[in-house]
Amino acid sequence: MNAWLLATAALLTLGMPPCVWAAGRGSAVERLAGLSLATTVVTAVLLLTGQGFGRGSFADLGLVLAVLGPAGTLVFARFLGGRSIESPGARTNHEER
Repeated sequence: MNAWLLATAALLTLGMPPCVWAAGRGSAVERLAGLSLATTVVTAVLLLTGQGFGRGSFADLGLVLAVLGPAGTLVFARFLGGRSIESPGARTNHEER
């Protein structure tokens, strides 16, 4: 076991439980923050694992997750938030009645 894999094991054991706890409890904003933090931790784990085993495919997965993670957070915030993205002057159906 080299230093990269040791860092991966430490990050998984110390970094993921707070993410899971935050994503499982609290308000919607706290759960979203836990999910976003878990994405960051998993990205780092994949990059460290790729370095530890000397395989570029793990690093590629980590980089793809680093790019798509914030977009996924925005999608969750948009669709689970229940708010529409409209201009402040736009009228909705219930305001016209």
